[in-house]
Amino acid sequence: MGDAGFGEAVRAAGGVTELARRIGISQPSVSNWTRVPAERVLAVEAATGVSRDVLRPDLYGKPTASDDIAIARAQEYALLAALLSRAPEATLLQRLALLAGGATALEAAHEALASSAAATDADTVGREYFDLFIGIGRGELLPYASFYLTGFLHERPLARLRAELEAMGIEIAPSQSDPEDHAAILCEIMAGLVDGEFAVPADQQRQFFERHLAPWMARFFADLEAAKAAHFYRPVGTIGRLFIDIETQAFALPD
Repeated sequence: MGDAGFGEAVRAAGGVTELARRIGISQPSVSNWTRVPAERVLAVEAATGVSRDVLRPDLYGKPTASDDIAIARAQEYALLAALLSRAPEATLLQRLALLAGGATALEAAHEALASSAAATDADTVGREYFDLFIGIGRGELLPYASFYLTGFLHERPLARLRAELEAMGIEIAPSQSDPEDHAAILCEIMAGLVDGEFAVPADQQRQFFERHLAPWMARFFADLEAAKAAHFYRPVGTIGRLFIDIETQAFALPD
């Protein structure tokens, strides 16, 4: 079945099929979970009433001081993954509207996202997501490493990524239709590396980030900030750009 938090969510929903229906994904995808993925925690909490600290105590339980930074990083990656993989539904928008601000630039960007979430609705954001990332023929932006690094899709950056994922033992869900070098998938993988979901050596985070995110993702988020169709997603671009810059500087520090 999986861990205790996932089991509690399944019981609260009345089964795997009903849980999948409530959060809008396929039943086989949920059946493959061993625990609730970081980017699904808020949706599962809203759908079942099971609190996030029960669903993922490693992310939302009481952390030790040494865990604080890792938990915050995993949550940031998971947030970006969730917002880039699909348009947020009403329940997620309601939770985003509660994000707190603060003194740092990243905290101010969170506050701007909260304001944007409070001022819009799921249908409006859905149309914006379509214009930005799908479009008629193609969206305004193509959030793929291959495109940003070569100008084309399905190029060598994707092949290198697939080879590394295979070596790491990380499998993409069969229901995933986007190539693995999509920004959302890369952020989801980084969340898993940071929170320990993937059993890999400690230095794998740095290597994966430097090979597959650092060369292009800050440019993508800057483009998202400036995109004509971006309204709700403009502060998402700001959050992503600032966070990738923070990660780049942190990984550049000597061990």
